[in-house]
Amino acid sequence: MEPLGTVTILMIICISCLVFLAVRSRTPENAKQLPPGPPPLPIVGNALQLKTNNLAQVLQEFGEKYGSVFTMYFGTERVVVLHGYDAVKEALIDRGDEFAARGSLPLADDVNKGLGIIFSNGEMWKQLRRFILTTLRNFGMGKKSIEERIQEEAQFLLEKFQDTQEKPLDPTFSLSCAISNVICAIIFGKRYDYNDKKFLSMLSLVNENFLVFSSPWGQLYNIFPSLMKCIPGPHHKVLKNNLALRQFVLEEVEEHKPTLDPSSPRDFIDCFLMKMDQEKGNSASHFTIENLTISTVDLFGAGTETTSTTLRYGFLILLKYPEIQEKVHEEIDRVIGRSRSPCIADHGEMPYTDAVIHEIQRFISIAPLSGPHAVLKDTPFRQYVIPKGTTIYPSLISVLHDSKEFPNPKEFDPGHFLHKDGTFRKSDYFMPFSAGKRICAGEGLARMEIFLFLTTILQNFTLKSIIDPKDIDLTPVLSGISNFPRPYQLCIVPR
Repeated sequence: MEPLGTVTILMIICISCLVFLAVRSRTPENAKQLPPGPPPLPIVGNALQLKTNNLAQVLQEFGEKYGSVFTMYFGTERVVVLHGYDAVKEALIDRGDEFAARGSLPLADDVNKGLGIIFSNGEMWKQLRRFILTTLRNFGMGKKSIEERIQEEAQFLLEKFQDTQEKPLDPTFSLSCAISNVICAIIFGKRYDYNDKKFLSMLSLVNENFLVFSSPWGQLYNIFPSLMKCIPGPHHKVLKNNLALRQFVLEEVEEHKPTLDPSSPRDFIDCFLMKMDQEKGNSASHFTIENLTISTVDLFGAGTETTSTTLRYGFLILLKYPEIQEKVHEEIDRVIGRSRSPCIADHGEMPYTDAVIHEIQRFISIAPLSGPHAVLKDTPFRQYVIPKGTTIYPSLISVLHDSKEFPNPKEFDPGHFLHKDGTFRKSDYFMPFSAGKRICAGEGLARMEIFLFLTTILQNFTLKSIIDPKDIDLTPVLSGISNFPRPYQLCIVPR
């Protein structure tokens, strides 16, 4: 593990004091049937072998050494990693029910307490996910109405970029505002102005939480939660930020209550309040005010950060490869022209643009390890037995960067998704949204947003780098739960 100054020194001192009293975590009877992996140390497990700024890279290296299924210890917690398409597909798709549980992620567990849509389990998760998917569809996900909403928001974004007058800017919050307003229309029934201070504050809190989760601080917390609770640092901001986000949601809920019309629900909050009213006599109901606030924060954060980060990373890639951007411009001009807005119907007529978008998602691998899964009973898997309660990490990056499916996987090449005749090439290895029972609930919405926002922006603007494209570094500045591009500025020039 890379040094972290005072925190590392303090941690080593604490571990040194404890190690003489340590006894290896209780060994299961079927320990000899565990998948192989690097030998762990008492207390720290394999922590000293990890890179807190690029965990996925280390797990890639272990996968090459130990095979498609291997065991590690994050501190005292046993973790099994699935490496490669075959292992990930077998677990998440072919045997999806057995691997559908959400695994342990201490920082998230301490924040959400097992509530909400992302980190819940069992019957609560099943009911909330079913309700959320139904509600998202009812409010237009995958339909013409949400397409029109994205097109409308794209025009607001164009105006924002037009106002920059070609001056250098960091696109982070402009993109976050645009993407967030789409999910806000569904969950809050309204959009926010890009200068709304409260809205910008909420976006800043979401962005900071995602960064902390993937930072060395967040990863150390997930490995040594008891120790990190006692050490000051930015990881403590996550709970504070989350409480502020919940308060933001509660204020919206209180605004909704007096004007709620059960015959005409306006948004997700209305629908959840109606469900709470229907089940008010059921003491075991999962439709509570706590689940409403946490699920809404989950949707607000997930519906904002990953898609806006994908677009921001995609911009950086197009700055580095202006010749690829120019080919997208040419296809947009040929298929759409300049007189109308792009629409989803254009998607099938634009194989090169589609390939570029797929390659952006493949190349950046926005969630390199997916969310943690778990097995709820001793589970035979291949020639091994994974003990009950073991956390499972499906390595999505090992699938997206498979060298047999995608030659030269560390190079950005839209040809990975094109046949020789220029038609689009589908791939079962394309899993940026994970797969199986826990696949991202907003996958359809995210795909639509990425296509419509990217094509609308490139229809009207050229993205210009303020440095030599050869000097642009595409390696992530942080790689943990998510991958984040390095900060940059660009000029947005009208075409």
